[in-house]
Amino acid sequence: MTFARKSSLALAVLACSIAAQTNAATIYSNDKVTYNVKGDFQIQLRKKAGNDQKLDVEFDDLELKNSIVYKIDEQLSAFGQLDFSFDSEGNDQSKDSSKLEEAYVGLDFDGTRVSIGRQNLAGDEFGVEAAYETHTAEDRFEQVADKGDDVIRVETQLGQVTLIGSALVGAETSNNAAGEAIDLFASTDLSGLKLAAAYQNYNDNLPGSEDQQTWGVSAAYNFGSLKLAADYSTTDTGSQDAEVTNLVASYKFSDQVKTSVGVVWSEEGNNDAQEWYANATYTFAGQKNVSLFAEIADTDETDVSLGYMTGLQIKF
Repeated sequence: MTFARKSSLALAVLACSIAAQTNAATIYSNDKVTYNVKGDFQIQLRKKAGNDQKLDVEFDDLELKNSIVYKIDEQLSAFGQLDFSFDSEGNDQSKDSSKLEEAYVGLDFDGTRVSIGRQNLAGDEFGVEAAYETHTAEDRFEQVADKGDDVIRVETQLGQVTLIGSALVGAETSNNAAGEAIDLFASTDLSGLKLAAAYQNYNDNLPGSEDQQTWGVSAAYNFGSLKLAADYSTTDTGSQDAEVTNLVASYKFSDQVKTSVGVVWSEEGNNDAQEWYANATYTFAGQKNVSLFAEIADTDETDVSLGYMTGLQIKF
């Protein structure tokens, strides 16, 4: 390795170590390779909705994302992603909060991306829920399986239509899902109206288990300052159905202030729950990556009192 290449590598490593102190995400770039580091730091003071909940400091999110892209020719690129998360409750010293969030490699064939490794399933793209924190279910894909260690994923764009497919192979060490899954997701934008649909077939591969079929549809319309959205997802487990419905209204008062209110209905067997939430976000003028937020939420479950939270988020 030449001195120049050694120096470039050393500078890249040094830049990575201080990236959290800068606003620049690109650490190294030339005609053939680009290395980016991104961060999402969110710390919040929160009292969960529930019975006798205490005020707590939570780290959510605390993430560092590393991505590298090698341009092989005009139509082909190779890419890799390595993300670390440090989410945990601030006063819980018994847990090691650091974990590997994503780790995958892939090829980009002129806009069609194929990747393999630890990553989200296609069904993770589904949903319109706009809460900072939910107390009940977000959607059925999140409840069944939305990521894994052993995922093969394909993404492509066909005009106004986005298509994503993924497969969780039947390895024994899958994260959030020890089994097999096939996911499909499609979305399109039509003059302010965004429509989406998703489907998943999942089996946890335990003795006697049956396939779980999950599907969902969503719609969101942007009126300008006002955005209305809804989704519905359901899982057929073989013995009973489970459903989640979201209704959300978001209003943008200005470039700095936006609010969202939403209702979530979830049903699984004989267990029904309804949750509502309202939040507000203030983004500092001239610094779109720095924002303050606050949220209140409650459910109709027995002996549950109002929850609330406030926090600061910094991205780069």
